[in-house]
Amino acid sequence: MKTVVDRLRTERTLPVEELRALLTHCDAETLEYINRQAREVAQAHFGNNVYIRGLIEVSNCCRNDCYYCGIRKSNRKVARYRLSKESILGCCEEGYQLGFRTFVMQGGEDAAFSDEQLLEIVEAIRSRYPDCAITLSLGEKSRQTYERLFRAGANRYLLRHETYNAAHYEQLHPGKMSWENRIQCLRTLKEIGFQTGTGIMVGSPGQTIEHLIADVQFIEELQPQMIGIGPFLPHHDTPFATMPAGNMERTLLLLSIFRLMHPTALIPSTTALATLAPGGRERGILAGANVVMPNLSPREERKKYELYNNKASLGAEAAEGLQLLDKQLAAIGYRISKDRGDFNP
Repeated sequence: MKTVVDRLRTERTLPVEELRALLTHCDAETLEYINRQAREVAQAHFGNNVYIRGLIEVSNCCRNDCYYCGIRKSNRKVARYRLSKESILGCCEEGYQLGFRTFVMQGGEDAAFSDEQLLEIVEAIRSRYPDCAITLSLGEKSRQTYERLFRAGANRYLLRHETYNAAHYEQLHPGKMSWENRIQCLRTLKEIGFQTGTGIMVGSPGQTIEHLIADVQFIEELQPQMIGIGPFLPHHDTPFATMPAGNMERTLLLLSIFRLMHPTALIPSTTALATLAPGGRERGILAGANVVMPNLSPREERKKYELYNNKASLGAEAAEGLQLLDKQLAAIGYRISKDRGDFNP
């Protein structure tokens, strides 16, 4: 397997049969080897810097009913909230003082959060913080809306495709949601000029090796600037409540595969990794990740944005915990970078 990993590092691609073999037969020794190779590639491009993004969870209201998500429309047990413009700008101010130079506005597809309101907020952030990047992760919208958000000053957009297999997509989402539209949205975002991010849940119900191969191939074709992957984690009030969580080792393997295929991509070590196991975030960085997203949301709302069980949102996962995060990163030889951290091919 080491020769396969070496070829992947050199050629940045693999034939399907070798990719299948790597995903199927990766033992502990091979995982350690590919993690080390990916770490070396990340360090060659980014040094020991880990970029921080300030995450602002603007609303846990959502029109969708994804079977895996704790804030799905049908979950009546969620205490819903929606941040005001003033609250969001307050989060940005706190983040700016802490040294954040990227703000990530994430939320459900909230029908009451109008395009006009969103545009007004983006314009206000752009006006107040001209040296900062604005990232949005607010789901599927029309091309016109994406274009208006881009013109208003948003730089990046995160939209995980979750699975490139249409039948598998239907296993994870209700019939009203369209796999074709999700994929088209990603292509549209890239065409407009957004630094575009996509990604998958590893170990989602029904996922197979063939699905993962299709995901790797799609991301290879799309060439996104950001790749977000994390383990599937169940939520107790969803149809997938009793499904097992995704596997740490397979998640780290895929993270390293993506780093070797996309050496300059911005790849976060996700909150889901930190939630899955102690030290999960650090393991992600040692597997090639170079971004973390501490939570800037108002403290009283964080627990309400529960996509999965026991979501980490305090300590080093919180914006006010930067000192702890810095200490944890230093222990593995890394440091916080407060640069914007834009994609540079």
